[in-house]
Amino acid sequence: MKVLLLAGTREAKKIAWGLVGQGVSAIATLAGATRDPEPLPLPTRVGGFGGAEGFTAFVQEVGITAVIDATHPFASRITDRTAAICAARGLPYLQVLRPAWQAGKGDHWTDIPNPQAAADIIPATATVFLATGRQTLAQFAGLEGRRVICRQIDPPTAPFPFEGGEFVISRPPFSVAREEALFLALGVDWLVVKNAGGAASATKLTAARNLGIPVAMIARPPMPHASRVQTPAEALAWVVAL
Repeated sequence: MKVLLLAGTREAKKIAWGLVGQGVSAIATLAGATRDPEPLPLPTRVGGFGGAEGFTAFVQEVGITAVIDATHPFASRITDRTAAICAARGLPYLQVLRPAWQAGKGDHWTDIPNPQAAADIIPATATVFLATGRQTLAQFAGLEGRRVICRQIDPPTAPFPFEGGEFVISRPPFSVAREEALFLALGVDWLVVKNAGGAASATKLTAARNLGIPVAMIARPPMPHASRVQTPAEALAWVVAL
């Protein structure tokens, strides 16, 4: 057996350590979206594959016998491609997908289908905090004219893609108190978030609730028809059962 772990999340890190602990032969891959990522305890390949053909060639060359997809819930291009290739090759595939966030008492959320829809609900005079990463930043161009703040882990290598934007550079973890202090200092009126789920990154939502800041919650993309679990423990049990 040789497992390919598509990594980049906290769940993936736990799975990687679990595979090592069980003595399973495995290799991890990272898309390379973050500079100097935290190392994994597995041999790790960083960067894209060059499309479906490149991914298929890699799987064949390395001798992969099963794939665990523990990428971000919004990494739909990678997930869709991987699930389709594994299905076509008869290769066991498992998606590890953490539960989505659900609004609770005191939350002021508006569900939106995509980044572009944020401009339809956020007033023109608002200060907007984008906790959505840099890769989809251009999709928020409809917010131009507002003060738009985007948080990134790494310093930007290109200017903001539209007028009125600025970057905040910071690396997680972010406590609730830290998020509250940041939102107050910036005068944030609206928070825009992808529904990624997970307890560690939910602190911004707790901070927004405590401060009465409304949230535009971007819905997850459709998921492929595939085997799916929610936790690293379930993923490791799946490997053992192969």
